[in-house]
Amino acid sequence: MAKKMKNRVAQQHQAAAAKEEKPATLKDLLRPEMLDKLKAAGQELKSAEEARKEEVRKQEEAARAAEKKRQENDFEYLLNNSKMDWRSNKS
Repeated sequence: MAKKMKNRVAQQHQAAAAKEEKPATLKDLLRPEMLDKLKAAGQELKSAEEARKEEVRKQEEAARAAEKKRQENDFEYLLNNSKMDWRSNKS
């Protein structure tokens, strides 16, 4: 029984020591000002990407609106896509 307790205690100490001896990460190795520059650059890239996506979305929306306006002026399109139920227009 005492032998099992010693093994458990030894394993707990080894686990605790392993947690404390974590390998150094890149964040730990870089100077704080360099880390701030990298974070700022990353944030700038994200905002530029979002601005680009927003611009693409606006262009697509403008293209859809122009196509709809063109179709509203096309008699053949209106004729083919109108409902032929005259009762709905009857007063």
